[in-house]
Amino acid sequence: MKFPHPVYSRHVLQPAYVDAQTCFFEPMLAAHEAHAIMLAECGIITPANAAAIVNAVASIRADGVAAYAYQPGIEDLFFRIEGRIIELAGADDGGNLQLARSRNDLGHTLARMALRTRVLDIQEALLELRTAVMTQAQRHLDTLMPGYTHTQPAQPVTFAHYLAGVLTFLAHDQAKFAAAYATVNQSPLGAAALTGTGFPIDRRRVAALLGFDDVVLSTQHAIGGGEYLTDVAFAVQALAIDLSRMTHDLLVRATQEANALRIDDSFIQISSIMPQKRNPVVLEHLRARLSRALGYAQTVVMQCHSIPYGDTQDIEDEILPPTFNALAAVAECLELYTAVFETLTLNKEHLRRQASEGFTTATELADTLVREAGLPFRLAHRVVAHMVQRAVQDGISSSQLTLDRLQAAARQVLGRELLFTEAQFRQALDPVHFVAVRTGEGGVAPGATAVVLTALQNGLDADAQQVATHQKLSTDAEKLRHMAAERILAR
Repeated sequence: MKFPHPVYSRHVLQPAYVDAQTCFFEPMLAAHEAHAIMLAECGIITPANAAAIVNAVASIRADGVAAYAYQPGIEDLFFRIEGRIIELAGADDGGNLQLARSRNDLGHTLARMALRTRVLDIQEALLELRTAVMTQAQRHLDTLMPGYTHTQPAQPVTFAHYLAGVLTFLAHDQAKFAAAYATVNQSPLGAAALTGTGFPIDRRRVAALLGFDDVVLSTQHAIGGGEYLTDVAFAVQALAIDLSRMTHDLLVRATQEANALRIDDSFIQISSIMPQKRNPVVLEHLRARLSRALGYAQTVVMQCHSIPYGDTQDIEDEILPPTFNALAAVAECLELYTAVFETLTLNKEHLRRQASEGFTTATELADTLVREAGLPFRLAHRVVAHMVQRAVQDGISSSQLTLDRLQAAARQVLGRELLFTEAQFRQALDPVHFVAVRTGEGGVAPGATAVVLTALQNGLDADAQQVATHQKLSTDAEKLRHMAAERILAR
């Protein structure tokens, strides 16, 4: 039976070909142009030879990707395009395109070119989400709410303070994608099969023509390395995990019982039978899609495990679908999160009341006993803990606490009452006071949180500039390549 077996064609070659059409058509044409230009500039082929290839590439680009559908018997898109170049440029000129190059280094180059575009798209989407979250944070510097530890009310915070934490992990995740981009944006071209080439090529020239920051110096690693794939997968995993934790919080606080925040009506679905239902299903979809992204990313990681350190399909055609699917799932999530945050509203008065429930200001009362009554902290902690325990036993809420109860606890723990006034007692239990006095670096006080937000905004601005610089690099490379091609054609 002739190659390819119909089952092999159906399950392997055709899907890989369609993926290549979707992701690699334009990168492949750009790589062919750059390689031909470099070969001519290095004197390996004549300018006329290079011009014939450049003209053939231009003709293929004008045809469009749809003109190059899968045909049985042709192994992949590379051979289909190479065959067409030979038809258009002639066997002598077109046949020189693959001098000093292999499908190995070309394949990794195309994967990196397609990946870097998607990684930059993710970074841009992250910037938009960070901007939306920052807007909410600036709006809620004074919005009190309970902060939680171990899922229980712990201390009063502000929504801005919580979001400053969210913005911090988003900045860290942005840095992970920036690092992944730096790894991805290195050119393997010139490695050929894995040992380089005997022709006097200029690897850095072709890298510049394609918008790469650098070359993968080791030709072995250019072909065998998969860390540019796993770095992207790790960045996806980190972001998905961080966003999933925030999603958990949002879902809990959107419940009717919590009544803390309101997801906009444009994201709400109703029940087919229960008229009262208001289901914030967008958060459920996000949670599920983050799981999807994690699954795809883990597939990438596992596929790089325990394989030969060299040319292998595990890190070529077979790994691209889960890699691109992971990035696509994350991109969808980022766009959805941005829209959710842009339309999110809070039940501020309800949150303010909740901030003082559950004895959340007990820490400040203990701190005040240290400052005003001269107690060591551990003794102050014991007195307040005793008061709270008795209040819980007696069914007394936070708002019903009295100075008499504190003094009773002091007599039980210390054997004496405290020199402590009603005004001091009331101030110590006030959630506004609790927040206001925590003015240290990174603290919950509005002024301290504002300083954190300013630093985070500066980081956001710097990241936006970096993304713009990387986007410009790709655009400048295209202009550089076109200028070089025009010079070749003009000879």
